[in-house]
Amino acid sequence: MAAPLLLWVVLLRWASGGGFTRAGRTWQHCTDLRPLDVLSEAVPPGALARGMRVLQVQGLRGLQLSASRPRALAFPASRLFIHCDRFPEEFSIIVTLRALRRPAKRNEYIFTLMVEESPGVLVGMRYAPDKLHFMFWSQERAGGWQSRVTFPNVSLSDSRWHTLVLAVSGQSFSLTVDCSVPKDVVVETPFPAALSVRRASFYLGNRRRRKGVFTGLLRQLVLLPGADATPRMCHGLNFKVATLSVPSVLQDVPAKAVSNEVLKYPYETDMKVTLGARPRCSKQEKAQFWFNASRRGLYLCNGSTWLSMLEVQPRLDYVEEHQKLVTNSETMGVEVFTIPRLGLFAATANRLTPPGSAIYRWTDGKFVHYQNIPTHQAQSWKYFTIGKKIFLAVANFEQNERGQEFSVIFKWSRRKAKFLAYQRISTHSARDWEAFVIQGEAFLAVVNHREGNNHNIDSVIYRWNPRTGLFETNQTIPTSGAYDWEFFTIGPYSFLAVANTFNGTSTRIYSHIYIWLRGSFQLFQSILTFGAADWEVFHIGDRVFLAVANSHSYDSGMPAPSNFYAINSSIYELNVTAQMFVKFQDLLTYSALDWEFFSVGDDSFLVVANSFDGFTFSVNSIIYRWQGYEGFVAAHQLPTVGCRDWEAFHTAEGSFLLYSSAREPLSKVLRLKTT
Repeated sequence: MAAPLLLWVVLLRWASGGGFTRAGRTWQHCTDLRPLDVLSEAVPPGALARGMRVLQVQGLRGLQLSASRPRALAFPASRLFIHCDRFPEEFSIIVTLRALRRPAKRNEYIFTLMVEESPGVLVGMRYAPDKLHFMFWSQERAGGWQSRVTFPNVSLSDSRWHTLVLAVSGQSFSLTVDCSVPKDVVVETPFPAALSVRRASFYLGNRRRRKGVFTGLLRQLVLLPGADATPRMCHGLNFKVATLSVPSVLQDVPAKAVSNEVLKYPYETDMKVTLGARPRCSKQEKAQFWFNASRRGLYLCNGSTWLSMLEVQPRLDYVEEHQKLVTNSETMGVEVFTIPRLGLFAATANRLTPPGSAIYRWTDGKFVHYQNIPTHQAQSWKYFTIGKKIFLAVANFEQNERGQEFSVIFKWSRRKAKFLAYQRISTHSARDWEAFVIQGEAFLAVVNHREGNNHNIDSVIYRWNPRTGLFETNQTIPTSGAYDWEFFTIGPYSFLAVANTFNGTSTRIYSHIYIWLRGSFQLFQSILTFGAADWEVFHIGDRVFLAVANSHSYDSGMPAPSNFYAINSSIYELNVTAQMFVKFQDLLTYSALDWEFFSVGDDSFLVVANSFDGFTFSVNSIIYRWQGYEGFVAAHQLPTVGCRDWEAFHTAEGSFLLYSSAREPLSKVLRLKTT
């Protein structure tokens, strides 16, 4: 079956909305199988319970629970289980939460169901920074015992909103986080078929004691008997905020008080607001507000970090030169990255072998030379991490002094505070590296441009072997003078796009998009390109776009055009119904070599690297602003010389663009001035 047709079948099944049915007892005699909103049941009508506050973060509202009164955040299970006193045998639990960054060994409870006279947990869910535990009381033996199902590699403690769907049926437990690929666990001890909830109560964010109290925000907690809720939740693109049922206090903006009435759901009383420079945020300042007059923003201290509650979004006004960065030689590519606790860095891929390429560190608002690394006509760098390990991979275009052609992976040495050679990989005029993770496994893909005069060769995808600590060949993909890989995900699906540039006779060739199915990449779609040099994927709202940079039009079998280099580059948009990318917009470019997407406030932008117009390398590169129905419209013209690569980055000083020049040993940092 062709990959697109197979994807259609999988997506159709994924979006069908059908619940799971398995052999065994049903629960229909106990309920009508409607969603049971646990969180709404705990919120009294017309007011908030003691120990609850409503906070809005990242555009969503959630309940903050108090650690001082855990028993106040409880209600009898009989209020949900009206017709019988048994927990369903098959069910889903849907949770939307925002968990704060916590110490590595700390566990916090999302909810528990407990009998009043017993310390055991009938049903419960708790999480640690890198795993999630589901607990239930098994009754297979006399007296029963506590069972636990653990889902590893679940990272929730990142101060972002996440939606979890836990589906339970017998011995099968399936966890879906933000509609990604489900994590399935089969255990020996099945969930009990007749778990009594008589004299039991639900406890929100705790286990009837202060230890392990949930410190984040809880937006949704729903029990759906008899069905797998995943298809019902994963039917749109904004998966993290999908809802089945949330309390009314978290849905609508409270109306103004009428007459002398107070707000129906007051957000906060005794609000303390600090003015002036950025104050300290620690446990002593927790729940205090700070108003930043310069940015016209209101922030809340969560005990360690100031969280944005209300902020006037900046708008791009103009671009100014911030720094002239003198490089070792002409720069073919640049990579901006952050090393934890050390800050921002930039790696330049320089053409000349001695002294090679360089790494710069952001110091006092500018890039300062930090380290030289020997390279051989370097084309690009790729920064990535595996666990706590930090790597930089360079794509070398030429052979070394011994006539060997290798690209090299460097590893950050914490002891020496610099990058050291870690693994050499045989490549052929390598142009680009792309690092990505699929289902918890790390991959690294190299673009091989040509071998001698043969441009039609294989590019290679490597898989990380945790036992040997090395990358090993996993798959080869035929490419034609390729320049770039671009990895991206849409829902639970992973894609890899290659920019094919030249097949030996023509630049008018197809570039390809591959989809990960059955453990390897398979062809998904082919798009006609003209010397494609770069793919850039980006999202605007729920829409997914893919932009290609076309560098030149040449075909040995056709008449020469008036200008090889003045050519349209194209933007494609994902059509979900057609299951393919369709052309959205053409933009006239001049030997375009790179696209970079970035945002300023609520506005979205694309900047193109125009390198040559057929007469001169001094060509304006263009910033395009997203104008909705109009598409992308030219907004700013930036003088550049042989522009090869763009990188957007943000620091405490503001927002910046860094461009590299392939024609002179000078790159520039441009500052985005906002109003």
